[in-house]
Amino acid sequence: MPEQPKQVGGGRRAVGDIAPKLAELTDDVLFADVWNRGELAARDRSLVTVAALVAGGDAEQLRFHLGRARENGLTETELVEAITHLAFYAGWPKAMTAITVAKQVFTG
Repeated sequence: MPEQPKQVGGGRRAVGDIAPKLAELTDDVLFADVWNRGELAARDRSLVTVAALVAGGDAEQLRFHLGRARENGLTETELVEAITHLAFYAGWPKAMTAITVAKQVFTG
């Protein structure tokens, strides 16, 4: 698998003051370990993560991960297509919420 950029979390910066353990797990386990495993490319991890967030209706986390997905090589066109595809599997309202978030992220 080709060399990929190291994935770094922002848990300590985002919530370290109120939830230090959650921040530590976010940075040291989720990002430093899971996101950097070589068995799946960061691009693929981003696509899976975006799909899970769309399916779960997690709009706030989706904002961050759409940006991360672009950094990891997914195009806006690919992300919009994934959301469109998910409308039929995750539900129309979730896809409409996700596409609204994507529009804000991509144009903001």
